[in-house]
Amino acid sequence: MNSNNQINETASHPDALIECVPNFSEGNDLNVIKQITDEIESVEGVKLLNVDPGKATNRTVVTMAGSPDAVVEAAFRAIKKAGELIDMSKHKGEHPRMGATDVCPLIPLSNITLEETAAYALKLASRVGIELNIPVYLYEAAQPVEGRKNLSIIRAGEYEGFFKKIKQPEWKPDFGPDKFDARRGSTVIGARDFLVAYNINLNTTSTRRANAIAFDVREAGRVKTHNGKPVLDENGRKIIFPGSLKYVKAIGWYIAEYGIAQISMNLTNIEKTPVHLAFDEVCKKADARGIRVTGSELVGLIPIKAMLNAGKYFLEKQKRSSGVSEKELIKIAIKSLGLDELTPFNPKERIIEYMLASKTDNVLTDMTLSEFADETASESPAPGGGSIAAYIGSLGASLATMVANLSSHKTGWDDRWKEFSDWAEKGQKLKIV
Repeated sequence: MNSNNQINETASHPDALIECVPNFSEGNDLNVIKQITDEIESVEGVKLLNVDPGKATNRTVVTMAGSPDAVVEAAFRAIKKAGELIDMSKHKGEHPRMGATDVCPLIPLSNITLEETAAYALKLASRVGIELNIPVYLYEAAQPVEGRKNLSIIRAGEYEGFFKKIKQPEWKPDFGPDKFDARRGSTVIGARDFLVAYNINLNTTSTRRANAIAFDVREAGRVKTHNGKPVLDENGRKIIFPGSLKYVKAIGWYIAEYGIAQISMNLTNIEKTPVHLAFDEVCKKADARGIRVTGSELVGLIPIKAMLNAGKYFLEKQKRSSGVSEKELIKIAIKSLGLDELTPFNPKERIIEYMLASKTDNVLTDMTLSEFADETASESPAPGGGSIAAYIGSLGASLATMVANLSSHKTGWDDRWKEFSDWAEKGQKLKIV
């Protein structure tokens, strides 16, 4: 264990909620994946939200959420099972990797800080290193050493290169043995803010051209070269041309499963660089290189706010009212981003808030009008007068919103579309749905 890392007692708010997104190096054998996810579902207090296997990458991204201690236990069991079932000496795939459980980040969702989440990551890393005897590296907020925070730097050399890398003093694991495990490899565990894994589809099969676009947009950019060699500045450092998007990591690859090249992106701050801006920027850079974007693909889950913002963005680009329902905004986002090009996109299975919601959260609001009337007339005291009055008020706000939306499209009022759109948005907030 690295002497800089101390395991402190973890304590958090009783209603704290964290997400965990382990990436397992198996994307083809559904039986293996099921055995791993069964371990997660065996832990009380954890909800399995999404399982996203990729054939070409030979990698499965799993998303779960729950109380911190329960998530740590579920992650530990999954890592253990993956080590029993996956043989890294036989693994091949398009995605960089170094272990059966390649990376396992913990992400704060509610009532918990990133610093507190990092303490749980250390707790998990310690158990994996000591109890499972797997070499573990910490990353992002859980890693105190600046030069070891970045996942791509840790993973450089991948599985094949780690037999030598792990023997270097500067790459001694934070937990577990400094001997590379040929079957299970190494694991990277850490804590980070919410990240969206997002792939953009191109009408080319060229990995080289996809990479060129990735270098155009990713924050790290590209190294200036001359005759194939890096150009150095007066201090002997490589000259870097930064990319156009902050908080974006990207590479290009070819996906045989779909017969296309993609830009594979990690959006590490979707407040600063949201999905819709990343998509549009790739469209611009691709077009400049004679390539078309045909759609995109979400890996794992996305917050509802990101989808609603995307829907509003694309409606406003068309000078149309964005004061429409949540369902309509999400539909616009899906179609504008082409999220359903490769596979169907079901919002109830891909939006994190929908996945976390209890099935009983919206019993009344999910009813049809006739069901609501029947429930009102039943022996049950709910819904009562308050619910009925609220519903009538909601209909009034809805009617006013309809007028605002119709007005934004009225012939001769084109220059007032934003005014009416703003009123329609207010109406959407007032109506109770």
